[in-house]
Amino acid sequence: MEGLTTTKAPFIEKAQQSGERFIHQPYELYSEENHLAWSKLYSRIQERWQKYANPKFLEGVAKLNLDSKRVPKIEEINSFLNPLTGFSAKPVSGYVPAFIFFDCLRNRDFPTTITVRDISKLDYLPEPDMFHDVAGHVPMHTDKEFADTLVRFGDCALSAALVIQELKDKELQKQRAQSVIKAMARFFWFTVEFGLIRSGNELRAYGSGLLSSYGELEHCLKSPDVQRYPIQLEWAVNQYFEIDKYQPLLFIIDSFDHLFSMVDELEKWVKNGKVNNVSPGEPYVSDADIESFLHAKP
Repeated sequence: MEGLTTTKAPFIEKAQQSGERFIHQPYELYSEENHLAWSKLYSRIQERWQKYANPKFLEGVAKLNLDSKRVPKIEEINSFLNPLTGFSAKPVSGYVPAFIFFDCLRNRDFPTTITVRDISKLDYLPEPDMFHDVAGHVPMHTDKEFADTLVRFGDCALSAALVIQELKDKELQKQRAQSVIKAMARFFWFTVEFGLIRSGNELRAYGSGLLSSYGELEHCLKSPDVQRYPIQLEWAVNQYFEIDKYQPLLFIIDSFDHLFSMVDELEKWVKNGKVNNVSPGEPYVSDADIESFLHAKP
């Protein structure tokens, strides 16, 4: 059996070669090794979720009824998720250009990877896999406040695209798009991917990159090497990040209502030109990302 292992899946390669971005989950292709990798990832992180995950995430895991032994079926996940917040996991063949990704959120679809990391690389891989997307992200999508915040990210991206498209000069459009995409990607990274939240008198993780990492989930809250600060928008949009190591700097929100209000503020900044020239550095913005904004439609 060929399997659906990250970077080793012929099914995904064929979809990419044929230009298929949104795909189905060919469940019959998962190998026993894929299922074993999922089971190992899921079982070992349970104790750390209980210690370090925010309560809404834990509630979401229970609501989704995720299979602990076998790779979950997307259609079954959606049968639990969709009635709660209108969100659905949407299988993809790989990278989704920036505007298309945010527009999926605006329409309450979450682009979801269907491959599972190699069983010999359980601790880390730079590209997302199904454990990151489904076990890390999707439980938070069961919470209305958080789900509505993701939709606001999509609204913000649409506002940005329309502002950029009003510019007459093509080179200026590209420069603005690059800066705005960096700003949005950084803010998303330091919140949805790697955010911390106050929970009573302690800090908990709500970012999917933390919640899907056995090692970093403890490190982010216990290590003296990590800087943890209350989030400020101007810091987040100008702070570069690296994806191949534990994060040395993390930002704290007070609540998901607080996060929602910050996305509102980010949209105002976009419209007022306050993210037209953010600091250089990561993340890399591809031509496909820029073109996705230049050709975006409501």
